[in-house]
Amino acid sequence: LNPGDYVVHVNWGIGLFHGIERVKSTGNERDYIKLEYADEEFAFVPIEQVNLVQRYIGNEGEKPRLDRIGSKAWENRKNKVKKIVEDIAQKLIDLYSRRKASVGFAFPKDTEWQAAFEAAFPYDDTADQVVVTEEIKTDMEKPIPMDRLVCGDVGYGKTEMAMRAAFKAVMGGKQVAFLAPTTILAEQHYETCIDRFRNFPVKIARLSRFVLPAEQKKILLKLSMGEIDILVGTHRIIQKDIHFKNLGLMIIDEEQRFGVKDKEKLKEMKNNIDCLTMSATPIPRTLHMSLLKIRDMSLLTTPPKSRQAIETVVDAYSDDRVAKAIRSEMERGGQVFYLHNRVESLLEIRKKIEQIVPESLVDVAHGQMSNSELDDIFHRFKMGGFNVLIATTIIENGIDIPNVNTIIIDRADMYGVSQLYQLRGRVGRSDRQAYAYLLYPGNKSLSEVAMKRLQVISDFTELGSGFKIAMKDMEIRGAGNLLGKDQSGDVYSVGFDLYVKLLNEAVHKLSKDKSYVEASEVLMEMEYTGFIPDSYIVNPQIKMEIYKKIASVVTESEFNSVLSELIDRFGPIPDEVSSLLSLAEIRIICRKLN
Repeated sequence: LNPGDYVVHVNWGIGLFHGIERVKSTGNERDYIKLEYADEEFAFVPIEQVNLVQRYIGNEGEKPRLDRIGSKAWENRKNKVKKIVEDIAQKLIDLYSRRKASVGFAFPKDTEWQAAFEAAFPYDDTADQVVVTEEIKTDMEKPIPMDRLVCGDVGYGKTEMAMRAAFKAVMGGKQVAFLAPTTILAEQHYETCIDRFRNFPVKIARLSRFVLPAEQKKILLKLSMGEIDILVGTHRIIQKDIHFKNLGLMIIDEEQRFGVKDKEKLKEMKNNIDCLTMSATPIPRTLHMSLLKIRDMSLLTTPPKSRQAIETVVDAYSDDRVAKAIRSEMERGGQVFYLHNRVESLLEIRKKIEQIVPESLVDVAHGQMSNSELDDIFHRFKMGGFNVLIATTIIENGIDIPNVNTIIIDRADMYGVSQLYQLRGRVGRSDRQAYAYLLYPGNKSLSEVAMKRLQVISDFTELGSGFKIAMKDMEIRGAGNLLGKDQSGDVYSVGFDLYVKLLNEAVHKLSKDKSYVEASEVLMEMEYTGFIPDSYIVNPQIKMEIYKKIASVVTESEFNSVLSELIDRFGPIPDEVSSLLSLAEIRIICRKLN
């Protein structure tokens, strides 16, 4: 938290964080969180109650209205959201129960072929990949249909997890349907399958616009006779004329990007075959935990070893800067994305690039083109047909071209943090150093918000940091996708963290989870001296993180974990911190006594 950030106090609502103030009173010294509410009313929250205060995550760029302490508006909003999340939780639990009651196919244990296939993967598995592989196989070996969602950033290994599941299905005598939302993505997956299975007796085909009608007929016949093991394609492969002889596994990439009718068809098909869904939308761990009761999920959060952080340059626009960036990429045999988000001036930009870098081959792409035009352009770009693609934000999702390792974002000041993060992620898909140029007009003064956004992106370049910093509204969208409809409005009214907490409580309560004990609020009024001195932890962000950890402990094992971490990271515990820890122990005892 930084002064000026919006926060949510569970009991008082949305306020403004002013910082931590140390207060001396009756011989004692304690830290308090200073919050501002409507009508410039200030409140001081004892630091041991910091777990009641969360950062407000809402719609980027929109300032929420401060609540008035003591007014009923906050309680009313909170109660409304409570009712909504209970409805959502009930629907999800019903869906889960129906699936658990249906009968599927139990795949046999791994064969020697499976071990050989996995050993042929040219990289070392990350710790996450080892766990997720095991989770998928365990699901497949049960007689209940698998419905697992694998979440992870692009390049973190989701596709390899799908390949292993597909191989296991084929070894078990079943066919596999591999669906992607766009032709270009389907082509990418087809090429990956051909490459990954090339030394194994697996027959692969694909259905897309790039396959001639006569060839499609042959594929459909072979599929119905069981002569094709894996079929890759778009929604074309779930249409009425497609007949699998023995379908056992469906792999779906980015399910949320399919249309409503396709989603309904997929729901029907999922009932008694195994289903593995992949998504690059990051799912925050808190939401992951709350949904564990109702959907099987796996997280891939470890970047591959060879992946390098993207070098990010924030600068005023100049022809010279753009020409140098394009030339240096072309000189190493690479390609460039040039992002310009105004369709009407794309051709002007194309002319300019062709003037300042005459040796470059340039093309354009935008959302007003037909799907077939776009597919052709992306296909030619992927095959190395030209060097520079000038495009609108249409490139934001699902374009995976390892040879593109420079992106130039024109008018970067016009984008939100998560969108800049997403766009920057279009490059850096290989072990080659990638570059992102975030350019703004040198002749205009930028707003404070725009400068702050550009600063965040340039500061947080290390791998995985975007997962924590820049993806907050992506997380909200991810929540919307998982919950079946967009819940953003409800999320914004109480803030993301509280929304997830309410959902978590509703899921556990409605699923009658006997092991779940709702953490009761323990408030203590006592005189003591307790704070984290600067001599122990000087960084205010880390200090706040530790305050949160101490305030959030509910069990003895959590307490011991925090205690060990403090000693390990910062050394012997001073008396002032010891007081805070003693309070945490008292709270644990009070909760036990209820």
